[in-house]
Amino acid sequence: MMFHQRFGRFTDRLSAVLFTQTGIDNSMALPPKTAQRIALLWGVGGVIALCLKAVISLFPKVLEALEHELSIGQIAAGGLWVLFMAVMEGYRGFQQRFSPRVVRRGHWLGQNPTPGRLLLAPLFCMGLIGATRKRMIGSWALLCGITVLVGIVGQIPQPWRGLVDAGVVVGLSWGMASIIAWQIALARGREPDISLDLPAGEESER
Repeated sequence: MMFHQRFGRFTDRLSAVLFTQTGIDNSMALPPKTAQRIALLWGVGGVIALCLKAVISLFPKVLEALEHELSIGQIAAGGLWVLFMAVMEGYRGFQQRFSPRVVRRGHWLGQNPTPGRLLLAPLFCMGLIGATRKRMIGSWALLCGITVLVGIVGQIPQPWRGLVDAGVVVGLSWGMASIIAWQIALARGREPDISLDLPAGEESER
């Protein structure tokens, strides 16, 4: 059994054991609005916070790169990279796929809460736990890939590192904006038309 599958089962079992022994029902008998607020603020808000943290950590490197006297080639390459990341990461990656799924899974979690999933709500919203095998493999692979990429980019000298980070900052900023936009759309009654990718047997929604 792969790590992501073990981790997902571990969290479900842990919540069942902990909350059963403490006399709390694992079905999470919270007032509906309370569960929805936790899912929104901790789940969806936690994903936004992770993106914001990355932007804040990368932005100084972008400013540092701009302090260099850039050549025409570097400016052109940087501009094309930023455009590429805006389209591929920001629009296609976040706005069309990741962001609506985060918002929809957060909404579903607020309606179908369990202690373990609420505790790890950001991971649930990102599809790292409580998802189909295909979704968890994709989500964990993406997370590991990003981690490796960050390590590689960190070895690139300036100004190229800052130019690369500029594209990442644009993509992540677009991503945060799209999550907020999808959340507003959901609040207005427009639910994202994207699969929840829930495990078998959990497809029913309220």
